[in-house]
Amino acid sequence: MTLIKQVENEELKEKINFECETGNYHTFCPISCVAWLYQKIEDSFFLVIGTKTCGYFLQNALGVMIFAEPRYAMAELEEGDISAQLSDYEELKRLCLQVKRDRNPSVIFWIGTCTTEIIKMDLEGIAPKLEVEIDLPIVVARANGLDYAFTQGEDTVLAALAQRPNQDKSKESLEIVTPINSIDNNFVKHPPLILFGSIPDPVVNQLTLELKKQGICVSGWLPSKRYTELPLIYEGNYVCGVNPYLSRTATTLMRRRKCKLIGAPFPIGPDGTRAWLEKICSVFEIQPKGLKEREEEIWEKLKYYISLIDGKSVFFMGDNLLEISLARFLIRSGMIVFEIGIPYMDKRYQGAELQLLQKTCKEKKVPIPIIVEKPDNFNQVDRIRDMKPDLVITGMAHANPLEARGINTKWSVEFTFAQIHGFTNAIEVLELVTRPLRRNQKLEKISSERYTDRR
Repeated sequence: MTLIKQVENEELKEKINFECETGNYHTFCPISCVAWLYQKIEDSFFLVIGTKTCGYFLQNALGVMIFAEPRYAMAELEEGDISAQLSDYEELKRLCLQVKRDRNPSVIFWIGTCTTEIIKMDLEGIAPKLEVEIDLPIVVARANGLDYAFTQGEDTVLAALAQRPNQDKSKESLEIVTPINSIDNNFVKHPPLILFGSIPDPVVNQLTLELKKQGICVSGWLPSKRYTELPLIYEGNYVCGVNPYLSRTATTLMRRRKCKLIGAPFPIGPDGTRAWLEKICSVFEIQPKGLKEREEEIWEKLKYYISLIDGKSVFFMGDNLLEISLARFLIRSGMIVFEIGIPYMDKRYQGAELQLLQKTCKEKKVPIPIIVEKPDNFNQVDRIRDMKPDLVITGMAHANPLEARGINTKWSVEFTFAQIHGFTNAIEVLELVTRPLRRNQKLEKISSERYTDRR
């Protein structure tokens, strides 16, 4: 059992074609991670420190959540702040005391933006002193636009959480004992397992239950539902991610906390979920039970959606770093993937996913799609015009222009907010993918009926 395994580089070079272009990043700003993190960590408050532009972005991007109780705010930097005429410490202290008085959170997250980077605001230096003075934990995360994709905002926040010292100083046992299943009395001993990635609570429960069926106990999730329930992390603990964009968190857990990373494919689609579970079982030397039958059961339930996309082609322009996992699942579902554009490719963290993509293409007897890192969107549009895919999964900036040219699109950001992990949620991925295709079928049917009526 090792930490993260290097991808079989020579093997991948022979079979997977990686290219890197020099395009601009056409994605949301990573501070948008506040949208799902403040809802996940229920006793938190997020203070975004930036300019009015950041405030406008938050107001527009998160404005759809007006019916929820927002636990985030914007600390707008004025001219006095930027020119160092005001004390950063005193201003942040005033705001944090106001937040503590009005909202009483268990933790305050400071989200540093591009401006705090440019003016060299020492948030990491201020936070430890201030949290002692106001008696409230402050976590600093620089989720600014210098990242490759907006989903990496979560990666920055979780990496910052992973560096926090354990709240409980009592060291938990390094050995967990859990029943293999509810039928027999066999038990298995394994070291603590911590899963990381922000997913909705129902999905957390589903994945935790799937592992429990295999006799594996999850010691905790990062992040947890409440900051006060964060898992204790010790040297030698095993950790495993559920999202492809959390490489910084994985590195922090390995290097800073001396944890052992389980390099597994990600639990997206029935094939990915089974591979994820099997890899964790193999690390703990547990023989998995019933996973093949469970996967086949889910594929049976997906037959209707698969019939809609079987033989159809898809093109990924690249936006949220979920592209490899989604492409692998869609290939297994019968689609042809022309190109996988991705803003950033960590071949070590996504090594197991790349190998599963390779295996999937071999079993389906289809060519392995080209993977283009940091794609040039102008070149991509030319390739889309030539290839004429049935569907393009793209960022919001390009969806309408492509639709105007008669190309079906699906916003990649929808996969970020949808519940797509685990066996039962595989249907949500295909629901999103087939929606534009089903819409066009209905429009064609209506148009045909109207034409017939006129005759």
